[in-house]
Amino acid sequence: MTTPDRSHGRKSIRESLKPRALDGESPDLVGIWRADIITLFPDVFPGVLGASLTGKGLKDGKWQLHTHDLRQFGEGKHRNVDDTPAGGGAGMVMRADVLGRAISDVLRRRPPCPIIYMSPRGKPLTQARAQALAEGPGVVVLCGRFEGIDQRVIDHFQIEEISVGDYVLSGGELAAQVMLDTAVRLIPGVLGNQISTEHESFSNGLLEHPQYTRPPVWEGREIPAVLMSGHHGKVEDWQKQQSEALTQERRPDLWEAFEG
Repeated sequence: MTTPDRSHGRKSIRESLKPRALDGESPDLVGIWRADIITLFPDVFPGVLGASLTGKGLKDGKWQLHTHDLRQFGEGKHRNVDDTPAGGGAGMVMRADVLGRAISDVLRRRPPCPIIYMSPRGKPLTQARAQALAEGPGVVVLCGRFEGIDQRVIDHFQIEEISVGDYVLSGGELAAQVMLDTAVRLIPGVLGNQISTEHESFSNGLLEHPQYTRPPVWEGREIPAVLMSGHHGKVEDWQKQQSEALTQERRPDLWEAFEG
């Protein structure tokens, strides 16, 4: 008796679990929010974006991800993408001609959209910026390495610089995934429960109130009685007070903006 060959079936299952559009060769889903990533490390995507609800949204075609290997646009037989900085200094700088070819190639493949360079000198990423990106057609993200990129590329393509914090990473790939997560989760249908995003930190300019769940008593600590009262008005008042108190304590800058 011969054993049935199930290898084709197993391959189909594996393929079905892969997120849509994992590289630049993937088909474009017309009209669907699209992220194009220019990077030296395309294999690190989708990374965390391929997990949980953002990953499900990627597989279901709620959004799409295309990666583009910058090395393919490099100079010479070694595909060089960087050179020594003009004026001297440590490290290397990513070349304008290489980046220009890569960006131009990506722009020919998709509708117009913001081009963003993940940079520690950029404007801080905010919930409002994430919401604006989610409402658009998508984004082109440039992931830098080394000491940065040639300023002429930023000027020529009018690239927006965004920072995810006052610290320096080895490259822009992690920062890009953070930014994409903030935007993708706001695309209708990705989270499934759009109401939940309306009560998160920063959605109304304040930090979110504390959250509790079962058991009602843990290590001698009880859930605040008002949350167990069933009185929705009192619960909302408590949540508002907690949000305001936390914001004043932890983020006086946000509180000042909220009051203004």
